Amino acid sequence: MVTLDKIRKDMEAQFEIDSNIQCVIVNADTIEDALADAAVQLDSKVSHLEYEVIEKGSNGFLGLAKKPWKLSIYQTLEGLSKKKKRNLDIDFGDDQSNEEVVSVDQDGIYYIRHFGDSICLKIIPPVGNGKPVDVKNILSDAKRTDTISVDEDKVKKLVKKGTDQKYEEIGKYKHIAAGDALLVVDISKDEMLATVTVTPPALSGSEISAEQIVRYLETQGVVAGIELDKIDEFVDNPVYNTPCEVAAAIKPQDGRDAYMVFNFETDSKLKLKESKDGQVNFKELNQIHNVIKGVPLAQKMPPERGKAGKTLFGRYLEAKNGKDIRLPLGKNVELDKDGVTIIASVNGRVVYESEKISVEPVLELNGVNIKTGNIDFLGTVVVKGNVEDGYNVKAAGNIEVMGTVGQSHLRSEYGDIIVSQGIFGHDVGVIQAGKSLWAKFIQSAKVDVEQFCIVSDSIMNSEVTSMKRIILNGKKAQITGGHLFATEEICAKNIGSPGGGTETILEVGFDPRLKQRLSEIQDEQNALMRELEDTDNNISTLENFKKQRRTFAKEKEEQLVNLKKRKEEIVNQSREYAAEVEQIQQRLLELKGFGKVKAYGTVYSGVKIHVRDSVDEVRQDVKNLTFYFDAGFVRRGKYEEPDMTGVQVPDGYSTN
Repeated sequence: MVTLDKIRKDMEAQFEIDSNIQCVIVNADTIEDALADAAVQLDSKVSHLEYEVIEKGSNGFLGLAKKPWKLSIYQTLEGLSKKKKRNLDIDFGDDQSNEEVVSVDQDGIYYIRHFGDSICLKIIPPVGNGKPVDVKNILSDAKRTDTISVDEDKVKKLVKKGTDQKYEEIGKYKHIAAGDALLVVDISKDEMLATVTVTPPALSGSEISAEQIVRYLETQGVVAGIELDKIDEFVDNPVYNTPCEVAAAIKPQDGRDAYMVFNFETDSKLKLKESKDGQVNFKELNQIHNVIKGVPLAQKMPPERGKAGKTLFGRYLEAKNGKDIRLPLGKNVELDKDGVTIIASVNGRVVYESEKISVEPVLELNGVNIKTGNIDFLGTVVVKGNVEDGYNVKAAGNIEVMGTVGQSHLRSEYGDIIVSQGIFGHDVGVIQAGKSLWAKFIQSAKVDVEQFCIVSDSIMNSEVTSMKRIILNGKKAQITGGHLFATEEICAKNIGSPGGGTETILEVGFDPRLKQRLSEIQDEQNALMRELEDTDNNISTLENFKKQRRTFAKEKEEQLVNLKKRKEEIVNQSREYAAEVEQIQQRLLELKGFGKVKAYGTVYSGVKIHVRDSVDEVRQDVKNLTFYFDAGFVRRGKYEEPDMTGVQVPDGYSTN
């Protein structure tokens, strides 16, 4: 009788013979491609291959006269030994799976088969809380009219320990060879499928074993694709007179095509985000995907090489390699060092149009409204229409609005803000510019700019802060109502209103932020001094108490230590405030030469003009004057033209 052990030994011996002659000849464009193909044919790792060059390849010139490499490739001894172990483990089911096994209840199963002159038993043990097989049932089924002997002790032993998925001999029967089952092997013409058809045995005839089926397949030349699990299933549960699949060729697997993995949303459809309570803010449409320079936008996943197959007779079946794709490089993007990652070369918004990735440093909109929602952009924003009430625009670069701005918040981190048709703030609108603001008019808004505020028509009832100058230079050039701050100067045609009905305050010659900080420090210093006084009193009280008593409670001692520690902190903080005040005062001294208010028209009665630490309250209308600081007072002199040093008019901006 042929056993599994004998099959294993025969396969090992055959493997040793085959290993000595395993070598393939491969033609490919490169050595790497040749090794990859050989690895598939030899069922080995590339690292376990060696080669000899038969013919050298060449790339030719401009793709012409290209010549492939021709290599003789064979396995190393290390590769052969590892392959030997792996193949035998696979063929005989020794591979350990890491997959999670779900526990189920299943009763034990047994099979009794007659192979040669032996009665054989295979036991599948129970699973979970399943019932084990019954010895009595096995013995009853094993004892037939042709049974010679059954080893009951061995049966009992096998029931306890199992048969390890194998058939074990438990007895003998009177074998009549003429009644043996008959086996026919059929192999398809394309060498892709093998089936067996078995006729049932007569009484006292031998059944077909798995070893017999394997041996028959090998005698027919089948060396690949033998399906041991299906063979075992047939032996356990035979289906007679019906072709059953027992071997299938290893089909080639075509390689996956290259594809792009995007790090941004490519779907242009509008997606609204809901809050936790299910409400949707239609102002936050999130239609802009901002990116900064150097950020990865997408990666190309390279194509995969195909995995070749084998026919039942071991013939090589070629697989197609995956197709490569062109990188979708658009404007303002570049390839990273790895050659497959697309990165932004500028700040802006990333777009995917016409199958290309681009970064737009300028965002153009017809208007900012319910269709666009609020805008938050890392480049420059150009609005060809209006920014409607309640909608905001934030940009890292410039913000240009060709229409009007309503009750909105405009903020440019590092650029200018240009509003061609003016600002209607309605006491709600806020404008913040990292550089300068250019506008036709400002009405009932709060404005804060780092450089210049240039207005052509008027500033009305607004709070405007400029770290350099506020200049009105149009035909009207009117300041009416509100509170204006400028470090260097404020210049307009007319300031205030006839009759002085609207309070108009202008302040120049100091840094308004530094002035505010001085006020904050003064308040904080006063609070520290009050705390220091209280702390000193508490320390004195505890120290006197300690001197008068022989014992001093631990809690009191800890309190005293904490008070002294807090006193030290207050003193240090006070010193830091003093140093900061000194720095602010130094900066204010640097502004000594600045601070002028200029009017080439009328300054109306009621206007208050602050130059540094002094104020001039205009009692009656005056014309063509410059207000400046001298000897502790605000003086009045002849009108001086506005200082336009450093002021650069934006392209396309008109003061008309």
